[in-house]
Amino acid sequence: MAWNMRIRRKISFGNKLPLGLLFWTGVLAGIIVMNLGKSILLDDTGLLDEYTLYHMKYMTVDSGALFYYVLWLRMKTVLILIVFATTYLGMAVCTGATVWYGFSVGAFTSALMMQYGLKGIVFGVLSVFPQMLLYVPAAVALLRWCVQLNRFIYFQREATSDVEKKVPLSRRIVRLLGILGLVVLGCLAESFINPEIMEWLLNIF
Repeated sequence: MAWNMRIRRKISFGNKLPLGLLFWTGVLAGIIVMNLGKSILLDDTGLLDEYTLYHMKYMTVDSGALFYYVLWLRMKTVLILIVFATTYLGMAVCTGATVWYGFSVGAFTSALMMQYGLKGIVFGVLSVFPQMLLYVPAAVALLRWCVQLNRFIYFQREATSDVEKKVPLSRRIVRLLGILGLVVLGCLAESFINPEIMEWLLNIF
């Protein structure tokens, strides 16, 4: 009996993802890769250099068209995560997505730091404001939602000792709708508010 309980606990624990640890692992990997590949990723490609930012200053943005484009990209990502969450690859895909998000943050901030110093970090933060105030909680909530859905589908019978209560389908749907609402608001912020901030930022940078 004790042996059986240990197996169940192992199964239950093995299907919980340490999202925070995975994210910061990705951040560290992004920093390391960007520093090791500086000559190729920055010097040869001109990534985020002054020439690129100078030309961005004179770009005009169609906020309406940008909104539909951004909405399509974000919703496509949400749909991919949800679909994979219903398969055996769900845990692997959520793991990869979390690490990739961290990697992107680490690489992006490292590139700006190497190009412009502390001023680059300020630029990086403001360049994703205010949409990241909405995207970050939406991404965390979505990853947790997908992990819980995957566990419910594939590990419900094995993980009978799990203390997590069975969440009704209606509550899962309400949570998903809330996440989708955050994503839509983030798209609106990215399309209609962020371009104004970027225009101001590029003029003083």
